[in-house]
Amino acid sequence: MAQEEGGSLPEVRARVRAAHGIPDLAQNLHFYDRWAPDYEQDVATLQYHAPRLAVDCLTQALPGPPHSALILDVACGTGLVAAELRAPGFLQLHGVDGSPGMLEQARAPSLYQRLSLCTLGQEPLPSPEGTFNAVLIVGALSDSQVPCNAIPELHVTKPGGLVCLTTRTNSSNLQYKEALEATLDRMEQAGTWEGLVAWPVDRGSWLPPSWRWYLASLPRMASSPALSTCTESGRRPRLRK
Repeated sequence: MAQEEGGSLPEVRARVRAAHGIPDLAQNLHFYDRWAPDYEQDVATLQYHAPRLAVDCLTQALPGPPHSALILDVACGTGLVAAELRAPGFLQLHGVDGSPGMLEQARAPSLYQRLSLCTLGQEPLPSPEGTFNAVLIVGALSDSQVPCNAIPELHVTKPGGLVCLTTRTNSSNLQYKEALEATLDRMEQAGTWEGLVAWPVDRGSWLPPSWRWYLASLPRMASSPALSTCTESGRRPRLRK
């Protein structure tokens, strides 16, 4: 099968749907390996703004100067989130992804201080508990990517740190979204965290207009209240230890 190439808007949308329709994780990662050289061109065609919106949210919520914050970008892909993080002054960036092809593309611009091959949900994150001021998962919260049961593994966030998550609300991802919200609710009820911000985003979708992105909240994991993912209802859950 030939390498994935950049295409027209209908072709790119078809490619995205194909990626979202692969149920097997290994096959999904292989698809992204092949897509990696043209991924940024394709998402630009789709006017994909989730990385910028997530970083805007993080910038408003994270205390202290950006240059002093250590950030983890989970499922970092080619580095779209890192490029947005650099603009407001976030310089200490680590990234993990399960696709070697995506990581190869992410290395080229030298946006990250450290990049690691890691698939969240299949193996532990390569950092000890309480390492990062903030953790982001943008565009990977769906079936065959990051499983909901992996969210509690984000204890690599420092006490009082933030977590920013995004997920889709189209019909093919609805079951996953509901499971994700249930996971966050259980964590809130257990006193693990508390959500600060949650709202729907109707722009910047890389899918047809009816497929909206929800900009997730920023959970703070630790003794002080934290932020959690955006939910359709706009609830504000929280994180504690």
